[in-house]
Amino acid sequence: MTTVNLQDWIGKTEERNDLLTAFPANAMAATLNHEQINYSDNKILPPLWHWLFFLPIFKLSEAGYDGHAALGDFLPPVKLPRRMWAGSRIQFLEPLKIGHEYKKTSTIKNVMAKSGRSGELVFVTVSHEVSNGPSICINEEHDIVYREKATTNSEAPKLVESPNKFDFSIDINPDPVLLFRYSALTFNGHRIHYDYPFCTETEGYDGLVVHGPLLATLLLDGLASQKPDAVVQNFEFRAMAPVFDNMNFKIRGIETEPTEYSLWIEREDGAMAMSAKAKVK
Repeated sequence: MTTVNLQDWIGKTEERNDLLTAFPANAMAATLNHEQINYSDNKILPPLWHWLFFLPIFKLSEAGYDGHAALGDFLPPVKLPRRMWAGSRIQFLEPLKIGHEYKKTSTIKNVMAKSGRSGELVFVTVSHEVSNGPSICINEEHDIVYREKATTNSEAPKLVESPNKFDFSIDINPDPVLLFRYSALTFNGHRIHYDYPFCTETEGYDGLVVHGPLLATLLLDGLASQKPDAVVQNFEFRAMAPVFDNMNFKIRGIETEPTEYSLWIEREDGAMAMSAKAKVK
């Protein structure tokens, strides 16, 4: 696959301003079954909950076949039909607070095509900077991968066994209501998270797909439940295998160094679905 035209998107930027209101944070807290649902002005937003804000708003008529916004505006018009959030690297420099306005600046950093075990792939790396005036609050790099449509000849992803040593473990049941709520909170119309026939018949998945960013959020939420006073400074994660609504999974983590944690999502078959590292203070 040639990326000559797709390379033209490198350097493209967009900006969004948003006022961080209490409702999305309280709705997220309720969705994660937090005991306290009392976000109000000047309360600090938990890490990764900025994904509830700065959302792209587009007409329903402007959606693609998969429910996402049609490509070719900010993101390059990759022709491969399946897309997923492959991973991120994030620095939390200053806390975000409810009731304050911030700006998010996004830039296409790289577009790269390659062939893998599952066929043709295109990787798009996007940087996001969340700022408040001259102060940068969050630096993030976001990896998106586009894949060919699954066929009967497509190779299944190579599974990696999860570690057997951990400091904490939390059971999660990813039922469709959880997936629906997260899709609604993030204005995510991607049909792989709620349209079962589309998932299984069109995209070849085994069930509704649990959102990558939801898995990452659950990892840090699990860490916060064990270390409530810890402040996350750096976080990175990589998706390794899909998780579906018909399989329970575990959030697991272990302290590898003082203030450093290895975190992962373990599927019920023992495979690692997501690996992550967090540094706290």
